[in-house]
Amino acid sequence: MSKEKGSRTQFKVTRNAEQRETRPHAKLSYARVPVQKACFVLDAIRGKSVAEAKGILTYNTRYASEVILKLLNSAEANATNNMGMNPDKLYIAECRACDGPTMKRIRPRAQGRAYRILKRMSNIWIVLDEVKDEAK
Repeated sequence: MSKEKGSRTQFKVTRNAEQRETRPHAKLSYARVPVQKACFVLDAIRGKSVAEAKGILTYNTRYASEVILKLLNSAEANATNNMGMNPDKLYIAECRACDGPTMKRIRPRAQGRAYRILKRMSNIWIVLDEVKDEAK
């Protein structure tokens, strides 16, 4: 920690305020989708406009696409209502999934054995941004 004036709490408050995400975003914690399966869908929409991403998610057959579509709608609502952005100019600047907790279950097997079933969860983030107007 640098030798700045103020308490440790004040230092943390200012540091966290500088690092806070200023772009419109939405986060889904504990989604019942494994990270690998969520990333297949997220890779398909990364960098696309919101309208194009909604079309991809609507007609994708994976279960994760339903969950991510709800999250995308939430992020778009945050952008339009909280930050006053134009929904036609929005695109997906960043999207990621990381590991959440894993539920551990037991599957009975032959001769008294028990096999473990891992029901994985993920935390999914979508960050939107507005397309910058080209110089005229």
